[in-house]
Amino acid sequence: MTSRERTGLLPLPGSSQKQPLSERALVWAWGAIQWPWLARSLWGGRKAEKRLLLGRLGLAHDALPNLGSWKADTTFLLRLVDVIEATRPRVVVELGCGATSLVIGRALQLHGGGQLIGFDQHAAFIEATSQWLAGHGVNAQLWPAPIVPQDSQWASRWYQLPVLPDEIDLLVIDGPPWVINPFVRGHAEVLFDRISPGGLVLLDDAARPGERVVATRWKKRWPDFRFTYLGGGKGTLVGQRGIYS
Repeated sequence: MTSRERTGLLPLPGSSQKQPLSERALVWAWGAIQWPWLARSLWGGRKAEKRLLLGRLGLAHDALPNLGSWKADTTFLLRLVDVIEATRPRVVVELGCGATSLVIGRALQLHGGGQLIGFDQHAAFIEATSQWLAGHGVNAQLWPAPIVPQDSQWASRWYQLPVLPDEIDLLVIDGPPWVINPFVRGHAEVLFDRISPGGLVLLDDAARPGERVVATRWKKRWPDFRFTYLGGGKGTLVGQRGIYS
C-alpha cells in the first residue's frame, strides 16, 4: 500500500500494545468531539489545487491520485512547498510518511537539495513508499518507527525513533494518528531542542480540538518559539524558533 491508494476515515492499525482503559475512554470521548473535523478530512482538496501542486513540482498529473482521509490535503502540501522554497532547509524530519514524503522530497530537489528523514510506524508502508518515491526519482531516508510505550505527559505510546540528526531545520508532524491519544502529537516536542535557530515546525490537522490543546500547551512550554495558526484545509500550526535560541 502507498499513498496512491484510497483509504478510509480511520488510520491503519499501528501497534499491538494494549491501550490503557483510561486512554481508550479519552479517545472515544474526543472522537465524539472531533467527528466534524474527522469527516472533513475525507476531502483531500480541490482538483485545481492538486494540478497547481503537481505543476510546481514538475510531477505527472497522476503522481498523487488520491488524497484525503489520514493523508495530507492539498492546502498542507502546498504550504510545505512554499516553506521549502522560501527557507531551503538542509534537514527535514517528518513524522508520518506518505504524500508528504513525495512532496517534501521533490521540493527539496528543486530548492536547495536538502535531506529528508521520515518516520512511520508501518514497516511495509515505509518500504512501499520508498519504492514509490524512487519511481519518481526522489531520494529520502524513510525509517520504520514502531509505536511503543513512552513515559510521557501526552500519551501512553509514541514512536521509537531509530536515528535522528543533531539539527533539524524543518520538522513536519503528520503522525502518529489521533486514535492513540487526541494529544499524542504533542510528544513531538522532544525534538524541539534539535530545531535550528530560525527553524520551523509544521503541525498538520491543527484545526482539530486535540491539536488545539497541543498548540496551547506548546505556546506555554516553548517561549523561544513563535507559534501561528493558519486556517484553510485541516489547519496548520507553524512554529518558528527564535533566531538567537
